[in-house]
Amino acid sequence: MACIGFIGTGNMGRAMIGSLKSKGYKEIISFDRDIGKLDGLCIRAAKSNSDVVSKSEMVFICVKPSDIEAVLKEIKPEIGNRILVSIAAGIKISRMESIIGKKKIVRVMPNTPCLVGEMAAGYSGNKQVSEKELNDVAKILSSMGEAHRMPENLLDAVTGLSGSGPAFIAYLIECFASAGRENGLDEKVAYRLALKSFLGTAKLLEEQGIRPDELIARVSSKGGTTEAGRKILEKSEIKKIISETVKKATERSIELGK
Repeated sequence: MACIGFIGTGNMGRAMIGSLKSKGYKEIISFDRDIGKLDGLCIRAAKSNSDVVSKSEMVFICVKPSDIEAVLKEIKPEIGNRILVSIAAGIKISRMESIIGKKKIVRVMPNTPCLVGEMAAGYSGNKQVSEKELNDVAKILSSMGEAHRMPENLLDAVTGLSGSGPAFIAYLIECFASAGRENGLDEKVAYRLALKSFLGTAKLLEEQGIRPDELIARVSSKGGTTEAGRKILEKSEIKKIISETVKKATERSIELGK
């Protein structure tokens, strides 16, 4: 199995490494300027970013958008024919090419559920990446969850929806748990009920292949509790608020790429 390199082991990098390890990938090497971030990962530690590249066939660049230029300049002499996979939000392939030239680059927007094998990601490669190589990247990404190939100009929308989405959904879960507490439930019980309701609903929709509107109809008995709650929910501006939330995250991704 080819060695996979990681430059940067922040939250996302650690999540991706953890997911790969759980799927049996053993040849992983990484470097982080904060050496402490490598603790507990049980992978090979490189001496530098350039060392990661020289010892890998595929390199995931998991650094902040503001650091991508410096990292690319540092590793440029070692890149050669290797595949670079960048998860830096908003940083376009063309911008990376302007720094390192026409190298093999794949841009990915993953999300943190990859740690439990439930990633929702989008990816796009430049013309230097062959179909076989892009399929190899897709295979690795798919081991972490679900990955969709798409035109690069749609990756900012992926960032707004699924890249930032776990934080938005976690906020909603906390809102539901809080509502349960306000109605007399024990704090831990309210949290577990809210959490399992979100998890169970998503699983039900996926495994039975039904649409959200179908499930809503199934649960909503005429004159019942769900119908009463829906009247409040559907009169509110929640749909507009969620739309604006995802839009703002998408716009920020675009700004980061400028």
